[in-house]
Amino acid sequence: MNDRVATELTPFVRRGVDKRGVVTLTLDRPQSFNALSEGMLAALQAELDAVATDETARVVVIAAEGKAFCAGHDLKEMRAAPSLAYYEDLFAKCARVMLTIQRLPVPVIARVQGIATAAGCQLVAACDLAVAADVARFAVSGVNLGLFCSSPSVALARNLARKPAFEMLVTGEFISAEEARARGLVNRVAAAEALAGAVESLVATIVAKPRAAIALGKALFYRQVESGIEAAYEDAGRTMACNMMEADTLEGVQAFIDKRKPAWPS
Repeated sequence: MNDRVATELTPFVRRGVDKRGVVTLTLDRPQSFNALSEGMLAALQAELDAVATDETARVVVIAAEGKAFCAGHDLKEMRAAPSLAYYEDLFAKCARVMLTIQRLPVPVIARVQGIATAAGCQLVAACDLAVAADVARFAVSGVNLGLFCSSPSVALARNLARKPAFEMLVTGEFISAEEARARGLVNRVAAAEALAGAVESLVATIVAKPRAAIALGKALFYRQVESGIEAAYEDAGRTMACNMMEADTLEGVQAFIDKRKPAWPS
């Protein structure tokens, strides 16, 4: 079997699940810098859709094989069949992946080991949390080719303040992992050899909490940031009231009163 055939038979995304319900989705096209080709988008969408219906899932980690986390869309594929209908369909598929991440009932963490550019940077921004290796770099560099990163701007502008986000979009310049952390694109930065441990630290903290509370909280978080302040408070109040009626929450509050650890299901 030659290398090309072997690559074609390899799944675009490798899926792993541990006993805690932590789902790791690894982008596995290192030779193309894990570009968001049609095949990659379809594979990632299918895996995310599976998580959406899996009540045992607790956290999703999106990782990548090779030197790059994700270099954005596959430009060769895009250039091969230029038409407005094709491009609109492609970007709609990409948007669906990003929205699915936000709508999942569990937190999604980007584990960024290398460069993340254009739609790859968008993927990082679309995740709920992100941990980056100190060697990782980020850019929305489409403007360098004459293509403004319009779709990535949606997620980027919801992570960064306006002026830093717009600067990245109009210059196409790279920023370091530490700059990404300072600007709000990633949560934590670790040495490359300590990246897995840094992600695990975040995962362990999340899975120690009740799944229902995390699901309610995530959904409310994204609803309220798109609402006016009065509507946001009304929604938040209703959500907290529902959350208080959960058995795990009542147990957690009682445990605090009793000065003991909550007896949540394992």
